[in-house]
Amino acid sequence: MKALIVAAPSDRPLAEQVAAHLDAELARVEVRAFPDEETYVRIDSEVADRHVVIVANLVRPNARILPALFLAETARELSPASIGLATPYLPYMRQDARFEPGEGLTSQYFGSLISRSFDWLVTIDPHLHRYQSLDECYAIPSKVAESAGPIARWISENVERPLVVGPDEESFQWVSAVAQRGGLPSVIMDKIRHGDRDVQVTGAGLPPWTDQTPVILDDIISTGRTMVETVRLLREAGLKPPVCVGVHALFVGDAYQILRGAGVDRVVTCNTVSHLSNEIDVIGELAKGIGEFVSA
Repeated sequence: MKALIVAAPSDRPLAEQVAAHLDAELARVEVRAFPDEETYVRIDSEVADRHVVIVANLVRPNARILPALFLAETARELSPASIGLATPYLPYMRQDARFEPGEGLTSQYFGSLISRSFDWLVTIDPHLHRYQSLDECYAIPSKVAESAGPIARWISENVERPLVVGPDEESFQWVSAVAQRGGLPSVIMDKIRHGDRDVQVTGAGLPPWTDQTPVILDDIISTGRTMVETVRLLREAGLKPPVCVGVHALFVGDAYQILRGAGVDRVVTCNTVSHLSNEIDVIGELAKGIGEFVSA
């Protein structure tokens, strides 16, 4: 029996892509708001004994998570074989430690919330910094689909003599994976963060590869400050205008315009979050991860 893809109308385009990759059925779903803004959900498809995949892009999650949870709980009452969450972008991974007394460890709380309603989870390159794996905050099986392959292919096909640059130590895991997949040289910068929008990047050990095209790679581009500082440092070192590549294109406020105006050659992102900079398709990787849970 084919897996059943369930999604709110706002996630329909993403759900259609996933269903096409998996040859799965797209459920008939109604999600709407009552006049008082409470949410109504209905799944008008056969659910019993089928693997149900709730497809939801959880970027800007506070408004999106309740419909996804309600759909999961509705499906649960219809006797599915399993219920999984497939989200290209997994939020609430930033707060992975307490830095001040009384701070909420929201990565743990969000993990508990998801683990209560779903049997498994698939996402693309979550922001694992102090956590070694999602098992540290999720109590359900999970699969991390990687963007490294598609990114490495894009760089190899679109950038002449690339040098992959990580703006900080947190980017090492993505930079090393992409560099290894593409057989590309790489370097990691140092970053000091003074606040949410105040960062300082230094280039100790930056090689004098002025004939290379720098490709600055990071998992999340939010305020863009880290990327902008890295661009400035590379340009001051005499390197070519860099290409900026991000996995998750959050781009808060005017971050995209600021980055474009910082002296870059181009800004490119994966399609985990819909944005005009999307050029690297990774939904196939998400679908492969889902396939590991619904193939039985």
